[in-house]
Amino acid sequence: MSNRKGFTLIELLIVVVIIGILAAIAIPKFAATKDKAKLASVKTDLRNSMTAQEAYFSDYATYGTFAQLQGASNFTLSSGNADNGSAAASNGYSMTFNNATISTGVTQCHVAVGASAPTTTADGVIVCP
Repeated sequence: MSNRKGFTLIELLIVVVIIGILAAIAIPKFAATKDKAKLASVKTDLRNSMTAQEAYFSDYATYGTFAQLQGASNFTLSSGNADNGSAAASNGYSMTFNNATISTGVTQCHVAVGASAPTTTADGVIVCP
């Protein structure tokens, strides 16, 4: 018999099973990370809209609606994010943004500033219930 070198079928099957087990553990972890990144984009859009509101107030002496912000400052939301109810007045504003593609957990965040802020939350603090 000649001397053969290489892996046996059993050794290869064991390696494939180990790789499968590691993949089964890792895939759910990555899905949760993706949802966290999407929620972070919602928070970032809220922060950016707060900056746009202050710029709008500086120009017009009143806070603007979401549509007015888009027109005046070219403000746009990140991909997948949507305005879920924003209101503005001369003495405050409130905004709620959401991302419907988040599969688990919190999908929206809210911020209120000035007279629009309820007494139960801090003025200008982003809340993701």
